[in-house]
Amino acid sequence: MSRKRFLIWGLPAFLYAAFVFWYTDFGGPLSSIEIASYLEEFEGQGLDQQAMAGIRGFMEGDSGRQFLMLNIIDLTDDPPDVEGAEPGESAQQLMNRYMEHMYAELFKRACHPTTMGNAVYRALDLVGVDGLDAAERWDIAAFMRYRSRRTFMEIVTIPETRGRHAFKVAALDKTIAYPIETEIYLGDPRLILALGLFSFSALIDLVSVRENSGVKGD
Repeated sequence: MSRKRFLIWGLPAFLYAAFVFWYTDFGGPLSSIEIASYLEEFEGQGLDQQAMAGIRGFMEGDSGRQFLMLNIIDLTDDPPDVEGAEPGESAQQLMNRYMEHMYAELFKRACHPTTMGNAVYRALDLVGVDGLDAAERWDIAAFMRYRSRRTFMEIVTIPETRGRHAFKVAALDKTIAYPIETEIYLGDPRLILALGLFSFSALIDLVSVRENSGVKGD
């Protein structure tokens, strides 16, 4: 293989490997030592036994894989004043204060939104929650990708994350958030990047071969 072709294929391969190494948690499931450490963090926050049991179960069931957190949100129309924010701020302004910190912590750990949008109508299909008017009304839905449960726990135990959580709580009328591990995830950046780099390299290689063939033909 010529030096030129090596660069055409080798450089994208190196870039892809570096991205996958950053984007993927290769540490496997949370260890018992890690779980105990995080539980100790939450105990210091004064969480009740039910919340602690939920967190423990979430960590103990770790597969080591990435997951998506589904968030459905209903913003309050009349948020209270919160220490650290200006009096009279709207729910969206309070949520922005929370997310400006969260986005920075998320992105540097390869976590990010995959889908986000505003509700255009009330819930059209409710099964098992009939009669609950509150279940019909939502403002925003978002899927947030986390590299792993380990990464999630790193983020939520950052002191500033806990400090800003009051902004989120004040902005909400109600919310539901639960994690899923994907069986089908066609939007995985690792797949998209692989296809893009392969296509780009193949195109450059083809052009290079044709140019070399043309030179020899002359």
